[in-house]
Amino acid sequence: MSLLGQLFPSSVLRPMELGSDGLIVLTVAGLLFVLTRYRKWGWLWREWITTVDHKKIGVMYLVASLVMLFRGGVDALLLRTQLAAPNSTFLGPEHYDEIFTTHGTIMVFFMAMPLMFALYNAVIPLMIGARDVAFPRLNAISFWVFAFAAILFNISFVIGGSPDAGWTAYAPLTELTFNPGVGENYYLLALLISGIGTLASGINFVATILGMRARGMTLMRMPLFVWSALVSSALILFAFPALTVALGLTMLDRLFGSSFFTIAHGGMPMMYVNLFWIWGHPEVYLLVLPAFGIFSEVVATFSRKRLFGYASMVGSLLAITLLSFGVWVHHFFTMGAGAAVNAFFGVSTMLIAIPTGVKIFNWIMTMWGGRVRMTVAMLWQMAFIPVFVLGGATGVLLAVVPGDYQFHNSYFMVAHFHTMLIGGVVFGFLSGLYYWWPKMFGYMLDERQGRWAFWLYFIGFWVTFVPQYLLGLEGMTRRMYTYSAGFGWTTLNQISTLGAFIMGAGFLVLVFNIVYSMLHGERDLTGDPWDGRTLEWSLPSPAPEYNFACLPTVAERDTWWEAKREGGAVAARLRAGDIGPIVMPKPTAVPFFIGLGFFVAGAGMVFSWWVVAAVGFAGVLALLVAGWFDYRDHEELSRDVVLRAEAAAGRVQA
Repeated sequence: MSLLGQLFPSSVLRPMELGSDGLIVLTVAGLLFVLTRYRKWGWLWREWITTVDHKKIGVMYLVASLVMLFRGGVDALLLRTQLAAPNSTFLGPEHYDEIFTTHGTIMVFFMAMPLMFALYNAVIPLMIGARDVAFPRLNAISFWVFAFAAILFNISFVIGGSPDAGWTAYAPLTELTFNPGVGENYYLLALLISGIGTLASGINFVATILGMRARGMTLMRMPLFVWSALVSSALILFAFPALTVALGLTMLDRLFGSSFFTIAHGGMPMMYVNLFWIWGHPEVYLLVLPAFGIFSEVVATFSRKRLFGYASMVGSLLAITLLSFGVWVHHFFTMGAGAAVNAFFGVSTMLIAIPTGVKIFNWIMTMWGGRVRMTVAMLWQMAFIPVFVLGGATGVLLAVVPGDYQFHNSYFMVAHFHTMLIGGVVFGFLSGLYYWWPKMFGYMLDERQGRWAFWLYFIGFWVTFVPQYLLGLEGMTRRMYTYSAGFGWTTLNQISTLGAFIMGAGFLVLVFNIVYSMLHGERDLTGDPWDGRTLEWSLPSPAPEYNFACLPTVAERDTWWEAKREGGAVAARLRAGDIGPIVMPKPTAVPFFIGLGFFVAGAGMVFSWWVVAAVGFAGVLALLVAGWFDYRDHEELSRDVVLRAEAAAGRVQA
């Protein structure tokens, strides 16, 4: 028996995906040799792994989300390749279910969420005039807990088998009787661990926005992106506990023999469905609200106009936040809840389209009469409007209960879901990525290559999902791994698959653009390449560790834009005062090892290795105690160092 065969039961190993023991040993030995031979790699430890700087944490979130976008995108291409031809054997039914599950889980939990937190970390403290987030070390813990949860989930393909019950993990598909492997354990533990980091981030950004704004920045002077971050972070605090309860009870059913959702022992699977979607539909808006905030910043900057209807935009954000908790039942109209319940949730679902539509008109009126510059960031904004209108209209169709009886679980619903999440969330985050990239890294992304990436992705999007609406109307249901040629679905599936590969090409051009621009991109020497309106553009690019040498004072909404119009008043209004003591938290390795501890504990629970799990949890508790005594460990930056940095940036007299 091989070395790994001695460590794991034969039912756990997947030799075709693992490779040989010799290859694994050589790989590990090679990594250890590199890490010990080249000491200059110590910068990775000093600058990144131990950092508590919100800007560097944002970069790490961004890298992780792009890697997960690639992984989830490859899953999507595999699914579309399987469905491109009738009676295909490219993927077997079990493998198809696994990839179907990992695609949805990765895209929602391990791609979209970290991409949102990447932008929050990159710019929210800068936009509100703060030196850091409220709890810098908790911010680092949030990232490393998420990162190790993502690693735990992704190794399921290598050791033990991937989850295969769908990204929603409905009972009884997750019952131990019907799903005896460890795949669902990976799903449950990875999401529970990741949820700890998500809840911590939600608390952190609510505290940061409410408690660390610059002097004079009232709530109604905050940028719209900050407002969207505030309401989405509040959604995290109220929605994620429901998901945590659902996943925790399912874990108890699988690992400890309880029967919360087990029908044979009196459990209620519908309780899981309710808990999941009490989280699930606020989650959709939790992701799309930041995109709304991004578009509001982008459209105002590149239209060179004050945002039209600021108060109504804030009101619509708050309305969407509240209404998002009253629509979850539309996900299971067909479950038989009754006409009265279905009617109420059908009306509430239609009602949420009103504040969403308000934003569309606000953005159009902002562009109306403005001097619009069609940058790549603005192209994503323009593309979003027709896509989201289509997604909203099809959402209203799904909210009509008799119609939903026909559309439910069909590819019409699949197309609607992807229209909203890709056309809303991904388009929005890509717009923000191009917009704030100079601020994050100090150089511009190439606009010409950015346009190629945009048009490939945008065209591929329509080619992919319009045929899926038609397939849904023709009766093709979701989760089908193959179909008969007699159904007449071949042509539409082939067109949809072609579109998916075009989208993949657009993503590859984006990656090439990042690498090319890193080597040859135009440097952002002014800190304000777009003639921006908000405080982050008053800083050099990338911003220094301490963000602001002198904390600014805000007198109006578009502070930086108004200050530039007044010329010499810029220094007086935003940079007034002597540079006093600047105290910043020291780097620490505690967050990294807390994430590692959760990984060890989660892996132990996946395989019911209780000693390993206990060691992992004990390590986490010990590190939390150590971190508690370490949380006051700060350092005061030298005033001379800060003055030299500010002089080099042209912000003060040398």
